Amino acid sequence: MNIESLLDYNPILLALGATLFTWALTALGAMMVFFFKSINKRVLNSMLGFAAGVMIAASFWSLLKPAIEMSEANGGSSWAPAVIGFLAGGAFLLIVDKILPHLHLGLSRDKAEGIHTTWKRSVLLVLAITLHNIPEGLAVGVAFGALAHNPDPALLIGAVALAMGIGLQNFPEGAAVSIPLRREGFSRLKAFNYGQLSGMVEPIAGVIGAYLVLSMTPILPYALAFAAGAMIFVVVEELIPESQTGDETDYSTIGAMLGFATMMLLDVALG
Repeated sequence: MNIESLLDYNPILLALGATLFTWALTALGAMMVFFFKSINKRVLNSMLGFAAGVMIAASFWSLLKPAIEMSEANGGSSWAPAVIGFLAGGAFLLIVDKILPHLHLGLSRDKAEGIHTTWKRSVLLVLAITLHNIPEGLAVGVAFGALAHNPDPALLIGAVALAMGIGLQNFPEGAAVSIPLRREGFSRLKAFNYGQLSGMVEPIAGVIGAYLVLSMTPILPYALAFAAGAMIFVVVEELIPESQTGDETDYSTIGAMLGFATMMLLDVALG
């Protein structure tokens, strides 16, 4: 099967398949907990930096750039949908961040963010990573949903490249969740289950993103930019600060550079 033959499939099914792939790589990364008991701080910071770099590059090459080009092709303002959608995506994640109870790895229970709750520490830790994965799944879903309105092979290849990039950074992200949970006293199996569970939101968000784009054609440029804004919010609010803790920040920066370069290579070379 060549990649163009995928255009014959329903974009929602393609989005589901792509996000199941990204979730599977999260689970594969989480399996590292069966082989390692702890994770070196340099490695952890490099992983988080890599994820940040991939998400930054994907936000522009796979989401904002196509949003601007679509707006121009439709004869409207080239910048308005991108700017409005981008800011709306950031505002949405800001609201979710303030409402959804969650706790970042390495912090005490009293540092939990969002609405106050008596939920267990383990649940709050998983919700923190789940928050990262919502915009990733949404971005992949919107990218495949766009094929319903413009079945261009180049657009399909771009969506596939985006799914590959998100999946690639999900592997170290899965390990970055499960291994620290093991260090905090969880059994290997429980740490794995929580690690892979954090990625299950991606297929849900992916299907929702694709469905919304199919249902409301005019929102496509806004939807692409919205996903980009949500991803950048996660990068600036969560990934970069977490990757810059400790004395190994050079590794975080190198990881971010490599992540950006990898996603740019995938998107430009394939798309």
